Amino acid sequence: MRDAGRVVAQALARAADLIRPGVATGELDAAIEDVFREAGAEPLFKGVPGRVPFPAASCVSVNDEVVHGIPGNRMLNAGDLISVDTACRLAGWCADSAWTFPVGAVDDTKRRLLEVGQSVLELAIREMGRRSRWSEVAALLSDAVHEAGFSVVEDLVGHGIGREMHEDPQVPNYVSSSLRQADFALEPGLVLAIEPMINAGSRRTRISKKDHWTVRTEDGQPSAHFEHTVALTEDGPIVLTSLGSGQTGP
Repeated sequence: MRDAGRVVAQALARAADLIRPGVATGELDAAIEDVFREAGAEPLFKGVPGRVPFPAASCVSVNDEVVHGIPGNRMLNAGDLISVDTACRLAGWCADSAWTFPVGAVDDTKRRLLEVGQSVLELAIREMGRRSRWSEVAALLSDAVHEAGFSVVEDLVGHGIGREMHEDPQVPNYVSSSLRQADFALEPGLVLAIEPMINAGSRRTRISKKDHWTVRTEDGQPSAHFEHTVALTEDGPIVLTSLGSGQTGP
């Protein structure tokens, strides 16, 4: 999984190098697919079943698009936020990661979204090694988001990952009475795709009726999405989807 994670990190890094005004979202997806092809890795998003199969190797979501944006001819503009999410399988093992980037200079709300989104992912990874149950981590994560004046998306959650991209358990970024029944212990050997999704406005979302995939904020406010695949070991959590020791970004 370290090898798969490194390939995913390389793919996100190559896409990040292309992000600037005037670049089409499809160009980022093509760069990601090139990395997977060079590594002999299987892109896991392409062909995921739905009302229509997902057509790309990555999800590229802009501004009010929370997740599952379909890359294509859309051009990036200065001031946009862009989330790039992708996953691969290499030698039978999976890894999944996402990062949100500014396109040039962004306004204060978007800048703070980026800061808070990255910081709560780092908080969740750190606390994963200190707490006994996931609900404790989720409570800290959601509290930090709310204290910053933002909201946590509740329609979507993280997941376990291993031989398959989506495995048990579900990994929510919030706590509710119903979710407490599905809480799980944090024990060595667990590998999770931790992915807080935070909105500037309401937590509510809607799915595009046009493409049947893109999830948008209901109120049109911007969103940010950060994700790492993280293994919990006897020595603590290890980020598998980074390029180097101590590096939290792609």
